[in-house]
Amino acid sequence: MSHFKSKYHDELIANAAYIGTPGKGILAADESTGTIGKRLSSINVENVESNRQALRELLFTAPGVLQYLSGVILFEETLYQSTAAGKPFVDVLNEAGVLPGIKVDKGTVELAGTDGETTTQGLDGLGARCAKYYEAGARFAKWRAVLKIGANEPSKHSIHENAYGLARYAVICQENGLVPIVEPEILVDGSHDILKCAAITERVLAATYKALSDHHVILEGTLLKPNMVTPGSNSPKVAPEVIAEHTVKALQRTVPAAVPAVVFLSGGQSEEEASVNLNAINQFKAKKPWTLSFSFGRALQQSTLKAWGGKKENVKAAQDALLTRAKANSEATLGTYKGASNLGAGATESLHVADYKY
Repeated sequence: MSHFKSKYHDELIANAAYIGTPGKGILAADESTGTIGKRLSSINVENVESNRQALRELLFTAPGVLQYLSGVILFEETLYQSTAAGKPFVDVLNEAGVLPGIKVDKGTVELAGTDGETTTQGLDGLGARCAKYYEAGARFAKWRAVLKIGANEPSKHSIHENAYGLARYAVICQENGLVPIVEPEILVDGSHDILKCAAITERVLAATYKALSDHHVILEGTLLKPNMVTPGSNSPKVAPEVIAEHTVKALQRTVPAAVPAVVFLSGGQSEEEASVNLNAINQFKAKKPWTLSFSFGRALQQSTLKAWGGKKENVKAAQDALLTRAKANSEATLGTYKGASNLGAGATESLHVADYKY
């Protein structure tokens, strides 16, 4: 099987490996305008560009935070924004050794012929958009596919459609110099147990890597962003060690060693839960050929948002809250996180939203 030779071949591999540096992870700050509006309204802040810019500047300029990050995923608007002082966000990130990334999907739509399952749109014109984003400084991309566990879900049709959509996206990104983050998210919604989640996760990941192989994607120049294997949101919780074992086993059975890093999504876990579970995953004794890290949105931002409340005088407290979470997750990638003794407001609250839209 011959891989297509992207002119970016070596750069893709170097950037994917760099993002997977142990001790570092990804801040997902790519909420769409609608989603960030929900975040802002939770602290009674109006959803206008100046407020969106202020929140993102707070995140990207927080003292000490960027040392724990290797990438930040941006929404298109943010890729072209600057700090209040006029410095482009892309430059702020690059100077701290953090690669700028970009969300390139256009959200989910119902997959015809299914019971409410979805497919992700955005393949039309994707090559041209990727080229434009690369020119603006982006070096990796994100595309979220969403699957759900139900009595008959995910259907074979949904698994196949989403896997092939991810593969088409991935190869288009690589042709244009962007490392694709492959994100087949299995929603936590439901009352299933962890064994059911493990079985479905394996089926979905196996289908995804078959599709990537069929499309000749350079695996060394990709990242995987999966859900952790957990019980459903309406099921009793289990210990982090149990989540770790099922998660690592599902990855071992399906994710090729060529993939440099797995960056988990937080999927509505509380900030502390996400860190503790990631730490347990890294402590689990097993063959793990990939770096196991994070690409968290809500689980890096919740207590920061709460501390900020849209007020200038709270920026320092908000940035301190972000530093606490970034450091915790950095330690979790190394399996050295000890848990927080003085959890701030917001760190332990469930961030689960049923049928989550990004």
